[in-house]
Amino acid sequence: MHAHVTDPLLLEEIAVAAQTSPRSLQLAFRQFRGVTPMEYLRRLRLDGARNEMLNGATDGSVSAIAYRWGFAHHGIFTARYTLAFGESPSKTLKRSRGV
Repeated sequence: MHAHVTDPLLLEEIAVAAQTSPRSLQLAFRQFRGVTPMEYLRRLRLDGARNEMLNGATDGSVSAIAYRWGFAHHGIFTARYTLAFGESPSKTLKRSRGV
């Protein structure tokens, strides 16, 4: 998952790579990580987008960064980002750019 974090991944593809069934993968993830595989992937992507913004990404808007990290819907990305980090992605980006 880490190596393909920005790729469009399905649970079934992750299970095949892990050589297990989707259900077994979900159960193991819940036991080991406390979340489903797709929730874990979503968090990896949110962390990646945040790191890009914090490191002063100057080559794009919040929408462009979100899209690069696998979030096609700007509103959903913004809501999940704000819930995860306590501030909007635009605020993070502005702060990192010194605006």
